[in-house]
Amino acid sequence: MDLIPIGEAARRLEVSASALRYYDELGLVPPAARAGGRRMYGRRELRRVAFLRIAQRLGLSLDTAGAVLDSPAPRRRSSIDEQIGQLDELIARASQAREFLVHARDCPAEHPARDCPTMTGALDALVDGRTTVDRLAGEAAAPTGLPTGLPSRSPSRSPTGMPSRSPTSSS
Repeated sequence: MDLIPIGEAARRLEVSASALRYYDELGLVPPAARAGGRRMYGRRELRRVAFLRIAQRLGLSLDTAGAVLDSPAPRRRSSIDEQIGQLDELIARASQAREFLVHARDCPAEHPARDCPTMTGALDALVDGRTTVDRLAGEAAAPTGLPTGLPSRSPSRSPTGMPSRSPTSSS
């Protein structure tokens, strides 16, 4: 592949020319050459830009992407492990948020935050200082789905510990 100018590289990879200049400033994608003061890019550089686009689309940091591109194995692995840990935390929080919302949606109580024994019990535990927001959020994804100290599952509860909606109940 012949070298192409910055404008063509930007069009091909759907990035702005200023993003390519920024990547150059960070040392992530230096141009292969300069012609008449213009940055010129070859296949190797375009692959690096494509990698950065994918990484950013996936929510990965430029630091992690840069480590994958250029760092020696120990630093690269450390940076990747750190990013994986952050993703694991995000996934756990998203799972907990989902469980919370599923309960609120499926709860037979007209107003779950006001009328649901499971939810009001958890809220009262927080108000009374018997638990913390972090503890409640962490326990929302526990096998019972109930914060510690609240009543255990009754037969009308789903396997997650949240009240299940019976086929005849309405909401």
